Parts: sequence; C-alpha cells; structure tokens
Amino acid sequence: MPAPKSVWKPIYMVHKGVVSFFTLLVQRCYFLPLFKSCCQNSPARLHLYTGMPLIMGNLSIEMGDDCRVSGVTTFSGRASASQTPQLIVGNNCDIGWQNQISVGTRVVLGDNVRLAPRVMLAGYPGHPIDRKDRAAGLPETDDQVGDIILEDDVWLATGVTVLAGVTIGEGTIVGANSTVTGDLPPMCIAAGSPAKVVRRLDEA
Repeated sequence: MPAPKSVWKPIYMVHKGVVSFFTLLVQRCYFLPLFKSCCQNSPARLHLYTGMPLIMGNLSIEMGDDCRVSGVTTFSGRASASQTPQLIVGNNCDIGWQNQISVGTRVVLGDNVRLAPRVMLAGYPGHPIDRKDRAAGLPETDDQVGDIILEDDVWLATGVTVLAGVTIGEGTIVGANSTVTGDLPPMCIAAGSPAKVVRRLDEA
C-alpha cells in the first residue's frame, strides 16, 4: 500500500498524541494511586512509567519523594520470613526497567540512588542449598538471607546483581553486568564477577 509521508505523517502524529494522552491519564489516575495504596507512606511527586510494578509476597514499602519507578519492575518479599520484609527507598531515586528487588529482611536505597535496567537485588535466593530440601520444595534457610544497603548516590549500571548481606558505600558506581558478593567501600568504581574496586573516585 502506498504510504506518502504527506498523508501518513500527520496521522502518525495524531495517533502518537492520542496514545500519549490516554497513557498519561491511566498512569496518573489509576496506576499511581494504586501503587501508593501499597506504600506505608504517601510519597510526593512519585512518577511511575509504563504501568505499575508487580508486588509479590508480604512486603512493607516506604518510598521517598521525587522518585521515578518503571512499571516493568518486580518487588517481592520473602514468603517464609518471620517478620515482614521491608523495602525502604530514599528521595530522588531511579528504579529502572526490568529491575527485580527481592527483599529477604530489608533492602534500603539511600537518597539519589540510580538503578539502571535489569538490576537485581537478591536479598534471598528462593531455594535452599541442600539438594533434597530443594527437591522437596522447601524455602531457603535463614542463613541464606540478609539485608542489602545501598548508601546515598550509589549507581548500579545495567545488569548488576547484588547478593544478600551486601552494603555498597556512598557514591560508589558498579559497572555493567557485575555481581556484588561482598561489601564495597564508598567513593569508588567497582566491576567484575565478583565485583572488585577498579579505582577510587575523587570526592572533590
């Protein structure tokens, strides 16, 4: 079929405008209040885009002000936890596309934290180490579970995985596709699997 730009370009622009209007309307009037109802507080100027995050399990969520969260994200709480797992997000944080935050006990994001696409914070593994327990469908054991703390201004690049029991210090950047298995100091660049400090950052 012929597709002269003089005809189809204006139609495309109208289509794009109509879709954008209704997308914004659904985001602001449906998904945003729906997500806020799942938070323990009432975050100001929260921006959701492309839908609403999937929330699985028993999970307490506290969200700071001025945050941006992708709707293509999963928040989960450990099903077998004796106390309600806590996700605490500071102010001015970005939680990007296809992030997965699995909260075993507590996951804390400080202020100004940036999570690029496909970041995974694995506060619990979902399966026990013992093969017979795993085959029987039993949950992970308590010693496999731990807090994850990202201090202020941390930036995790695309595809980073952070395991349970890890604290990443203020201002640290973790390179793409790295796996963080142990604590990282503040003000450094780390990369690799397991992630190691590549160089220090000048605090000035």
